[in-house]
Amino acid sequence: MSAASREAALTARLAALASAGLSRRRRLVDHYARPDSSVEAMIDGRRVRVFCSNDYLGLARHPRVTAAFAAGARRWGAGAGASHLVTGHHLEHHALEEELAEFTGRERALLFSTGYMANLAVGTVLAGRGDLVLEDRLNHASLLDAGRLAGARFERYEHADAADVARLLAGRGAGEALLLTDGLFSMDGDVAPLRELAAAADRAGAWLAVDDAHGLGVLGEHGGGSLELCGLGAHDVPVLVGTLGKAFGTFGAFIAGSAALCELMVHRARTLIFTTALPPAVAAATREALRRVRLEPWRRERLRSHIARLRDGCAALGVPLLPSTTPIQALVLGDNATALAASEALLERGLLVAAIRPPTVPVGTARLRVTLSAAHTEDDVDRLVEGLGALRPGLA
Repeated sequence: MSAASREAALTARLAALASAGLSRRRRLVDHYARPDSSVEAMIDGRRVRVFCSNDYLGLARHPRVTAAFAAGARRWGAGAGASHLVTGHHLEHHALEEELAEFTGRERALLFSTGYMANLAVGTVLAGRGDLVLEDRLNHASLLDAGRLAGARFERYEHADAADVARLLAGRGAGEALLLTDGLFSMDGDVAPLRELAAAADRAGAWLAVDDAHGLGVLGEHGGGSLELCGLGAHDVPVLVGTLGKAFGTFGAFIAGSAALCELMVHRARTLIFTTALPPAVAAATREALRRVRLEPWRRERLRSHIARLRDGCAALGVPLLPSTTPIQALVLGDNATALAASEALLERGLLVAAIRPPTVPVGTARLRVTLSAAHTEDDVDRLVEGLGALRPGLA
């Protein structure tokens, strides 16, 4: 195939995506309008209130967190310089791992450069040929890819259906079984039935791994996430994955579990062994963010207040949000064009809410996905309710 033919084929594929309403583009953030907040910004030359960030607790621009980042950079430089197993494992990384282990109630925690890499490690280290990997149909792409890359038999169960899990585990045959699930589902805002899943895994002698990327720091009285919310501990869920770029406001991820589990990851997880470690300055900033999570429970309280305010306002206006008591609030609109038009209508009001379309969500369930932050004000939430209410005639 000639170079011209290859370019023509790429152009045709892009045109097909555009025709299906599946084009994507990156928005350009110029600056933030509030000195310590990421919820009001100049984006693509327009001043907007942002309702699609994962900065749930408003820590990404917290003065103490950014100061810790700056101090870390002055001490350690801009990068780690190598992988954790060569010369990239600094004192800041070690201290953060110990603090994350204590926060999650585990023997040990192990840092990864991204949540995607942490999940790939779980799937590929704990399962292989002859084993079974079970996953919720609405799991995050990184979990699904982890299951596929494991080389094991891969099956998906009906969303949040512990009975379906028990049925599949009962018929698994020989080999190990690994059950992978999100804790808080990022597109619907619902929490997995973790008690029932833990019981099913325990009866079958299966591993249970929970990716609580969106729950940690947010759910539970102390920010312990979906496991705290469900009253579960390390015995019930032996493998916990968390990310640092959401409620903690920084970057990176970790696996928390037993000392033996984490030591095996050090020896076998390709996504840990063959990549550069997080910059130590990021670890320093995350340590400060973790302190804010513990010392400032008012952030979770404000977030819960905003969630109730949004849901009450939308209910009064007849806006049918999916059931959720979390910062993730979804308005399913169906087709791609309707979701895009609704997002643009809100943007005209200065409200940035992303239109989420396949393959991120199943075909026919394109939606607006609202995410709330403790950094929002009540006026921000009221403006969003008003904007969503104005869409109501087009939702019928």
